[in-house]
Amino acid sequence: MSSEQKEFNFSVNTISVMDENGKIVGELPKLTNDEIKELYKKMLTIRVYDEKTMKIQRQGRVGPYISYTGQEACQVGIVFTMRKDDWFFPTYRDSGALYARGMPLKDVLLYWMGDARGFKNSENNFPICIPVGTHPPHAAGAAFAAKIKGKDYVSVATFGDGATSRGDFYEAMNFAGVFKLPVIFAVQNNQWAISVPRNKQTASQTIAQKAIAAGIEGIVADGNDIFSVVKAMRYAIEKARSGKGATVIEFMTYRLGDHSSADDQKKYRDPVEVEMWKKKEPIERLKKFMLAKGLWNEKFEQDIIAEATQTAEKAVADAENIPSQKLDELFENIFSEMTPNLKEELEELKESYKDRSTESTNKVEKIEGSFP
Repeated sequence: MSSEQKEFNFSVNTISVMDENGKIVGELPKLTNDEIKELYKKMLTIRVYDEKTMKIQRQGRVGPYISYTGQEACQVGIVFTMRKDDWFFPTYRDSGALYARGMPLKDVLLYWMGDARGFKNSENNFPICIPVGTHPPHAAGAAFAAKIKGKDYVSVATFGDGATSRGDFYEAMNFAGVFKLPVIFAVQNNQWAISVPRNKQTASQTIAQKAIAAGIEGIVADGNDIFSVVKAMRYAIEKARSGKGATVIEFMTYRLGDHSSADDQKKYRDPVEVEMWKKKEPIERLKKFMLAKGLWNEKFEQDIIAEATQTAEKAVADAENIPSQKLDELFENIFSEMTPNLKEELEELKESYKDRSTESTNKVEKIEGSFP
């Protein structure tokens, strides 16, 4: 018995608009001068916030923190093209993206301070996902809900290259491909999953090509070029809204600092490699473009830094001086209504606080009502 032989041909499109010297090498997305200046302002602002948060983390005022310095084009560009009613599923390196999407800096800081109220009032932003790669299926599920309801909102999940080594990533892509879902999987390939380099995670030439097996499109874009990020996201979002399905976008970028506040990248990275990528970092790249176009000057830069610094100082003060959260607040925002098992766990926790106290009744009430 013989079977018919078929030849299959696949390709991955690439997007590159601006090189590391700020020169345009591709087609610019349609942006006004004011929008370009706003993109620069947001990228510089979130870098100021990132540096401030790392400083207070070293002072013990914030818990373990994940820096995004070097990935500002991805942080800002990915959410720039999204609508308010779109759903965003961030990973742990997306604090800058959350602020760029409109989340108050105080609330972002509260999260890293271990306060459950950090995401209490966050519109259409799921909480930061700490487990590696477990949230792409959630994004696919939200996109499935949009399709069932006949809505045109899209779902966007962001994660690093390390997450693409997890089974959840493949399951989410397969589900999105089968049901032609309006979801974008935005991979911020920063070349390292903690101390594991990208070439030791997968033998494929690109991460984007993995989308082909799921029957969806894969794109590689320059993640250190804000114009490339905006262009790729606009394309994928417009496609998703029009019912043409999902996209995996591999944004080629680089984290310039440690994986986290608990890491020391000098133990596993060649400093020559880091210096090479510093020359490609997104803020300086856009600055070179704007300078050539007469859109940047020193005062513009210093005004952004001064405003961002002042906002950061106030946000830290507000987050540190907020009244203690109540035990109930640790449980009440997980589901729209607290489930029976969560109610049981809450009561057990309250009882444990009572048992720990040997002081006065007032002290027991204080311990029961607040999280110290």
